Amino acid sequence: MSDYSVDIKESIQRKFMNSADLVFQKLESNTSFCEFCYLSSICDKQKIHQDIFTPFFEEEDIKEYRSYIKSLAGIKVLKEKDDPTELLIRGSMLLFFQSEILTLEVKQFVNKTIPDTTIETTIQGPQTGLSEDLETNINILRNRYHQVTLAFEDAIIGEKSQTGIKIIYDSNEVDQSVLKEVKKKLDSSKVDVIQSAGQLSRLMSARKTTLFPTIVITERPDRIAYNLSKGKIIIMLEGTRFALVIPSVFFDFMSSMDDIYQPYWITKFLLVLRYFGLGVAILLPAIYVGMTAYNPELFRVQLALSIAGSRAGVPFPAYIEVLFMLIMMELLTEASLRLPKAIGPTATTVGGLILGQAATEAGLVSNIMIIIVSAVAISNFVIPINEMSFAMRVIKYLLLFLATILGLVGVLIGLLAIIYYLVNLNSFGKPYLQIFLREEMKESKIGS
Repeated sequence: MSDYSVDIKESIQRKFMNSADLVFQKLESNTSFCEFCYLSSICDKQKIHQDIFTPFFEEEDIKEYRSYIKSLAGIKVLKEKDDPTELLIRGSMLLFFQSEILTLEVKQFVNKTIPDTTIETTIQGPQTGLSEDLETNINILRNRYHQVTLAFEDAIIGEKSQTGIKIIYDSNEVDQSVLKEVKKKLDSSKVDVIQSAGQLSRLMSARKTTLFPTIVITERPDRIAYNLSKGKIIIMLEGTRFALVIPSVFFDFMSSMDDIYQPYWITKFLLVLRYFGLGVAILLPAIYVGMTAYNPELFRVQLALSIAGSRAGVPFPAYIEVLFMLIMMELLTEASLRLPKAIGPTATTVGGLILGQAATEAGLVSNIMIIIVSAVAISNFVIPINEMSFAMRVIKYLLLFLATILGLVGVLIGLLAIIYYLVNLNSFGKPYLQIFLREEMKESKIGS
């Protein structure tokens, strides 16, 4: 084999050093031999076997086999201007003969078994999500992120389940200190059976009992590709459609992939709207109780009289009224998740309407309370990532409790306590309230 071919093979092995899907295969038959190179995750292995491997053993002479190969559609001779690594990541295979190197496109895109996204939906973005099969997910990712530096590392977690996982990152962009910590967490995670991304996320969290999530769980390949380009680490788990994005800060949980696909000012408007909805979801019940029970003078006269008139027949204090309606809303939300899809939306919608109207007519709650609970429920669903949405559903009860015993002062104390807690929280060494995560990771990478 020529020195040129040897140099190309060494270059490929060096550049794909961390890619577990790189395949070098040598075929020998009597005095004939030929070597092949391809990425198994994005190539059609059945086509390679039928069109390349099988005919090799059927032809007696290597010259006849080479003539057969050159007759295949799409076969090309590798030229000096061609980049072999670029051809590989685009789905071609290299065929090394003694005197020349040929390339043949055998790309395979697995799209028959890929379901659509069901949790993180977008208007203009891709609609397909991840699969429950690891090899299929690698194929999807390879077709979205065409970089030689994309690295895959295999691991096993679960002493009894022996679940396969893949650690994926861009070796040029990743922060090595974060990568070492991720591997350390995985090695130290002792559990018998692991079956979901959420379970793995809890095992890897620095604080096991933290309310706020520190790892984004996503089902979107485009979000994964975007975060890989930002130097983050992806962990995919066998048997689940969700992947982990590490590290993740507070801003990541409030961002949607539509923020990339929409025009600049529309994106900023939606982002402001999202944070406004977050404030409404956690503050509105507490502020209502604090102002109604402790500081009604803060209302305008007309609004104060309107609230007092609507609550004239309500026999309970404001905090009991709010708590009752919030718990009913939580039950309706939980029921909508557990009921069969065919009847879930109808049952919860009808149940909510009947419950709200009956409670108002019976004098158990005021009319304005129905408006507040509806606003809180709608605003909570504005948060793009479910883990953060669930956390905020709990936080509003903490603020409601403080408002009940301390009024608006309690709400202010609760907000300061939450901010203090978030400032001291980190995700694999990255400050949780850090906004410009990309710049920090780049500086860390250069320093290392």
